[in-house]
Amino acid sequence: MEAAFLQLVQQHAGILHKVCNLYCTHPGDRQDLLQEMMLQLWKSFPAFRNEAKLSTWIYRVVLNTAITAFRKEEKRPATQALTEETILYDREDDASLYNEQWKMIQGAIGDLTDIEKAIIILYLENRTYMEMEDILGISQATLRVKMNRIKEKLRKKVNAQTF
Repeated sequence: MEAAFLQLVQQHAGILHKVCNLYCTHPGDRQDLLQEMMLQLWKSFPAFRNEAKLSTWIYRVVLNTAITAFRKEEKRPATQALTEETILYDREDDASLYNEQWKMIQGAIGDLTDIEKAIIILYLENRTYMEMEDILGISQATLRVKMNRIKEKLRKKVNAQTF
């Protein structure tokens, strides 16, 4: 079981790092969250029943862990704009591909609530609403409404910054 778990973590390390970068601004906090995610995955691993895709199950465990850890904080830490590494962890395209509008969108994403960040990261990962429902435990209909509101919120923030 230990070897299988280590292989699982290695194969899906990008998911853990993306979520850590999304919810934590300081390296020490990211490391703490990463360790907590690994612990929760280890505790949950024997109960995994192969009823969902492995990546869906991992997202569910790590996002729930991140949201729980974030809510335990007495004060909400200062938000920081997302970096290219946060959303596109394994992408090594030339930085010149990213224009000023993308940087504004990253800043706007950084200002979203916990659950909105979780939804947008799954959306940016091209997850279906069915997968999002499995991961977050939110109905597809509610997710569609939330996604429309998130898009509108991001649109307004970016438009406000451009004028």
